[in-house]
Amino acid sequence: MTNKEYLTDRIWTKEFIILFLYHFIIMFSMYVSIVTIGNFAIENFNASASTAGLVASIFIVGVLAGRAVSGHQVNRIGARKIMYIGTILFFITYGLYFIEGGLALLIAARLLNGFATGVISTSLNTLATISVPEDRRGEGISYFSLSFVLGSAVGPFLGFLLLEIMSFNTMLILVMIAVLTVALMTPVVKINNISRNYKPETGRFRMIDRKALPMGFSVLFMGLAYASILSFLNLYAIEVDLITAASFFFLVYSAVVMLTRPVTGKILDQKGANIILYPTFIFMAIGFYTLGNSTTGFIMLLAGALIGLGFGNFQSIAQALCVNLADKENVGLATSTYFIMLEVGLGFGPFFLGFLVPSLGYGGLYQFLILSIMAAMVIFYFVYGRHESREKSKSAENMEESI
Repeated sequence: MTNKEYLTDRIWTKEFIILFLYHFIIMFSMYVSIVTIGNFAIENFNASASTAGLVASIFIVGVLAGRAVSGHQVNRIGARKIMYIGTILFFITYGLYFIEGGLALLIAARLLNGFATGVISTSLNTLATISVPEDRRGEGISYFSLSFVLGSAVGPFLGFLLLEIMSFNTMLILVMIAVLTVALMTPVVKINNISRNYKPETGRFRMIDRKALPMGFSVLFMGLAYASILSFLNLYAIEVDLITAASFFFLVYSAVVMLTRPVTGKILDQKGANIILYPTFIFMAIGFYTLGNSTTGFIMLLAGALIGLGFGNFQSIAQALCVNLADKENVGLATSTYFIMLEVGLGFGPFFLGFLVPSLGYGGLYQFLILSIMAAMVIFYFVYGRHESREKSKSAENMEESI
């Protein structure tokens, strides 16, 4: 059965809905564990604060490795098969959490479960991208990326809430049941990025799509800036005595993203990327300047809204651009490239930015990172922005040929 039989002018098909739900639950499980596992390690293994941080963050390293490996394999054996392989790996590695093996086994379980999560996420993003009509790809990716936004917002909130009423292991079991419930729906997904008659490509292993990589550097610099919020916002809030406002920061951020992404996705499809991405850089820069000068809760939450307009919309548009810049048969590799560059910035950024805190302070760091945002905008201009009219003409020609 070919992909053409499944193509419609609708985005919210049954396949898309299941892919959305599965990705939401996978991201939910990821963030539930990230925010709770550190305290578990301290209480059960007497881990130091730095070791507890490693237990939490090693998961991201696993995700990054999973994306790096699966991006190439998606092109070889198909995203649907990769989804099933990743799902099996997820449950095998998740079971390691319940084995008494000390801190070393817990760290290994985190790394391996992160790997499986990266494999699943790459396959789901690839399938979702090809499931939507090509002329509505920006809108479709904007909708699908909300599964990540919801997972990253609901996960930490419910993680802390559940630990108040149950043990850590009980919470893990509930999360596993949620993942299993949605995973059992995946046989309904029939779309795939390769046909049955496809012959696997030969040649060397590729982790990065060369055509998507230049845009990936813009993603990296934006991710580097946003990493400072994930890592240091709580410490900054304590310093400026705005802890209550900081607790609502990500809720405001998520609400703005939820409201605006569907709109910006439509604009991308109709008018191109420039009209969306240049404002996102500006909104994010203003947001970081505002955050660095927060004196009241209102100002901090205003910064959250501005950064939501900026980084929140940049992510989905940049992902769509990475896919559009790559060859049609490399959707999976381009998707993997986007996430690898994003997670390099998010995962390794805090380590390097931490060296700047003693001299700049947290507020100064946020203002300094406006330079990172401007660097991302300059890269975008040279990679795509100044060529957009040519790229749109090329895309239109390709669509006419396919018709």
